[in-house]
Amino acid sequence: MTTGRALLGVGLIAGVLTLLVVPWSSGASEPRAPSTPAAKDSMKVEAVAEPIAPHLTPEQRRVLLEGGTEHPYSGKYWDEKKPGDYHCAACGNLLFHSDAKFDSGTGWPSYWEPATPTSVTLHEDPSLRGAPRVEVRCGKCGGHLGHVFKDSPQTPTGTRFCINSAALDLQEKGEAEVTFVP
Repeated sequence: MTTGRALLGVGLIAGVLTLLVVPWSSGASEPRAPSTPAAKDSMKVEAVAEPIAPHLTPEQRRVLLEGGTEHPYSGKYWDEKKPGDYHCAACGNLLFHSDAKFDSGTGWPSYWEPATPTSVTLHEDPSLRGAPRVEVRCGKCGGHLGHVFKDSPQTPTGTRFCINSAALDLQEKGEAEVTFVP
């Protein structure tokens, strides 16, 4: 009975949250995300659909399409220092510039802001009971990228976009621009 009441209390608290989906802007004070069931249902990760997905590796599909997370220090970009632009591995959308990348000590590529205000969207992620998080998705295809946290006072925004390497494709500075074709 006590467990049921505790779960009901947690559910009521989660239900009271009234967060909105917004494109990220460095002027926002806190990451915000949707909380209404209708809003969540309309923004499922399945937005990344065929024919975009066939070129993805199994790990990229697990992260981008299923909302998975790679192990810390395992992705190819966690310690990458080369200058360039990071694009969505599913659709080619520009997500982050390397000059906004910093070493957060977490084992995942971390950025203090997206490339543009519409590069990513933010969504409530209630998957960890008792620890609500804000999910980061590609602003173009809706693929899962990672999460955003307001825990980095060393950055200009105080924000850490913690992104899975599997969701990214680095176009190094000086490389010929490649037109993305899924």
